[in-house]
Amino acid sequence: MVEPSGADLYLNLIAKVLARYGFEGRNATVKLAARSYPDYLWSMLRGALPDRDVRIVEAGEFNAALREDGRDWPADAETMIGMRRLANLRHCVESALDENVPGDFIETGAWRGGATIFMRAILKARGVTDRTVWVADSFEGLPEHDGRYDADLGDLHHTQPDLAISLEEVQENFRRYDLLDDQVRFLVGWFVDTLPTAPIERLAVLRLDGDMYASTMDALNALYDKVSPGGFVIVDDFGAVPACAKAIHEFRDEHGITAPLEPIDWAGVFWRKPS
Repeated sequence: MVEPSGADLYLNLIAKVLARYGFEGRNATVKLAARSYPDYLWSMLRGALPDRDVRIVEAGEFNAALREDGRDWPADAETMIGMRRLANLRHCVESALDENVPGDFIETGAWRGGATIFMRAILKARGVTDRTVWVADSFEGLPEHDGRYDADLGDLHHTQPDLAISLEEVQENFRRYDLLDDQVRFLVGWFVDTLPTAPIERLAVLRLDGDMYASTMDALNALYDKVSPGGFVIVDDFGAVPACAKAIHEFRDEHGITAPLEPIDWAGVFWRKPS
């Protein structure tokens, strides 16, 4: 059996993505062939097509500005983080690859898997076979306040059933893009239980999307030392959840981290671990 070329493989994947949205018969794959596979996958993941349902919590018409900043809540896209945070993720992953920063990639708090799907897509598009994308989530939603940190008192994320996406659904989302393979590994459970013993040696990108103080601090305590010099730490909820910002400030202060926090958009920030 003859293996398809890289270009053919990506075009086939693009066609499958486009077919989800009724583009069959428009010869779209041929017309779009000049651009890269991550560009197309990015467009699909962001949920930016005007004919898609926009919100879960309340009905709303598609608004490109809201999608750019990740201020809406797409009903059927694989990610809600918005274009600017997706662009930042791509920048961090590709910078780590270009500069040979050692390690894997992880998101702690994956929802429908969109950001991790995008990370895996970049690896596939660039032919990288020696790095793993880790998908860490309870797959049951967010936990109730467990009494450890007062910053999480009154947190209501656990009351939102739309945040509870099953492992099987996330795996199916990867499979839909032909990206569910042995370079994707799932860490199932609460971060306090799974991350300290996760078989991760080094990380090039650590993306935090756990919303709460405890979820953020548990991930940092378990994984920050594994981030390679020159690696990236991305915080999705810094501007959206005060408890998350508090955890970031306190962890950085405790560990003497002075690398500047760079804004991504109204919610996200990132920093690069000094070399």
